[in-house]
Amino acid sequence: MKKVISLLFILVLPCALYSQERKPDRKLEKALAAMISEFKGTAGVYVLHVPSGRYAAVNADTIFPTASIVKVPLLAGLFSKIDKGELQWHQPLVYRDSAKYGGSGLMQFFKDSSETEVSVLAALMMAYSDNTTSLWNQSLAGGGAAVNALLEQYGLKDTRVNSRTPGREENRKVFGWGQTTPREMSMLLKIRRGEVVSKSASERMYRLMTKGYYDDQAVSEVPPYVQVAAKTGSVNESRSELAMVNAPHGDYVFYVGTKGIKDQRWEADNEAVQLIRKVSAYLWAHFEPRSGWKPSWDVLKK
Repeated sequence: MKKVISLLFILVLPCALYSQERKPDRKLEKALAAMISEFKGTAGVYVLHVPSGRYAAVNADTIFPTASIVKVPLLAGLFSKIDKGELQWHQPLVYRDSAKYGGSGLMQFFKDSSETEVSVLAALMMAYSDNTTSLWNQSLAGGGAAVNALLEQYGLKDTRVNSRTPGREENRKVFGWGQTTPREMSMLLKIRRGEVVSKSASERMYRLMTKGYYDDQAVSEVPPYVQVAAKTGSVNESRSELAMVNAPHGDYVFYVGTKGIKDQRWEADNEAVQLIRKVSAYLWAHFEPRSGWKPSWDVLKK
């Protein structure tokens, strides 16, 4: 009976992290609001310090494009199939040129008829934000509709896959591949807690999210010896990032979302990218004030 009650609590109620929203950190919220007020575009931030339950929310329920951050829900959808036995982690697959999709990633450069497997698709999707494998994973997960049903099951009402998903065409015109809010995408906390799909699936998903290649935004403002699970998302009009920092004095999860940005340059000093770094640096100093660590970008300037 206890197991049934626990299962219902996880599946029916909204994200477990919301139950911790009892201690707003007004000082932190004020500082984040000041950063966002200077931004030329629309931005939103949500951050939760897990052990204390203190949180800050600025435009946290505003819907933003996910861009490649949609790959986190796609990962959950893929593992849902694996957990049910409908897919296997090491299931063999064959890559065909017809699956090629441009943008970020490596599989688009594979030779036609190359042998691969599900685990490779998942790893490339999360580490290199591979678009070809991501669309393949979306299909393997049952399509956008199946992933959206899973998101709804976990209490997410605004986070959705739009691209290649029947009934989501109008949303796709506005938000692109996917959409979310800073508060909702902090569902990463549920993965950290082992509450998405299953404990073993959550652990594997979390490991994949700690191996990202794109670490020059939020991750760059955290010491390299501190583990961070993160995912970036970037298109011309939007740059965003989701991160959970396994900090010495307790995990904290945050999401910085932007849209309608004026500065659409693909440069390291893009205003939205700088905002993400600024928020991340501030959060590290806020939660780990005695670390004494400062980021160095000298090697990246050469």
